[in-house]
Amino acid sequence: MQAVSNKKKVKSVSYSHWGYIFVAPFFITFLIFGLYPILFTFKTSVTDAVGWEHVLDNNIMNPWYENFRQLFDPNSLVYGKFWGSLGNTIIIWFFNFVPQLGLALILASWFTDSRLRLKAQGFFKVTIFMPNIITAATIGMLFMSFFAYPIGPVNTLIQTLGLSNLPIEYFRSVEWSRGLISFIQWWMWCGNTMIIMIAGISGINPSLFEAALVDGCSSRQTFWKITLPLIKPILVYNLTTSLVGGLTMFDIPHMMTQGNPNETTNTVARFIYTQGFTGSRNFNMASAASVVLFVIIIIGSLLIRYILNDHDPKPGKVSRKGAFVK
Repeated sequence: MQAVSNKKKVKSVSYSHWGYIFVAPFFITFLIFGLYPILFTFKTSVTDAVGWEHVLDNNIMNPWYENFRQLFDPNSLVYGKFWGSLGNTIIIWFFNFVPQLGLALILASWFTDSRLRLKAQGFFKVTIFMPNIITAATIGMLFMSFFAYPIGPVNTLIQTLGLSNLPIEYFRSVEWSRGLISFIQWWMWCGNTMIIMIAGISGINPSLFEAALVDGCSSRQTFWKITLPLIKPILVYNLTTSLVGGLTMFDIPHMMTQGNPNETTNTVARFIYTQGFTGSRNFNMASAASVVLFVIIIIGSLLIRYILNDHDPKPGKVSRKGAFVK
């Protein structure tokens, strides 16, 4: 017993604190540059902060919801601009995300289909994903140069081919302006959506595809019956992140059109920017619009999650009498 007691006790080494140390920079950064601005925005939305000298004032409006009332009052000056910019944002987002998701699903199913055995997959994946790593400012300047008026590569090409006798002012046309912004957003983010879809499909148990192949299912049947139902969580993620990114769209419309023509490409983010950082600097109205946009995004995200989640009833218990109870 004495020999046992004299043995040196081995101290266990705990490395759990290292995990907290590694994640600490993220939380510190988020608290300073994320959470504090969010809380400050909520506070400013119920004040009369106009101009830099009033940003830090604590003048709560009476009533406190006055800024929000103006956003929802058809007779106010900001009502039409805010809801018009929201409508513009939804239109542009819809016409870039629907083809983006469709093409990403098709490409992901092709690249993961063992029966197709596509060659040079790495090259095509990199090429499709490449626009996502180019900055929005660079892409905006590139397309502004392409579609310049009256002399630009696109105008020169269509005139050379005889498709048009006169140069087209693309950025003075509502359809062309919205179409170009939607196309750029689609071109930039299609590769990112495709990569996420490929990752989701690659996580499906290969035995399911093998069983479908043995049963004689076609590629289309396999996609609709196996692939699509099993990547619903990935679809929820893509839809949610695209909704957030689409409703906060700012850089491309701001660089290319400045919200023109006639504010038909003015997005909610640009409305908030012009309210808070131009003119009289209505930080209170910009903050109120930010809060409303935040609530819209939350509601939209919850709707996406509810619609795409399975609603099958949970299995209940059977009582002694044989009755089904929840």
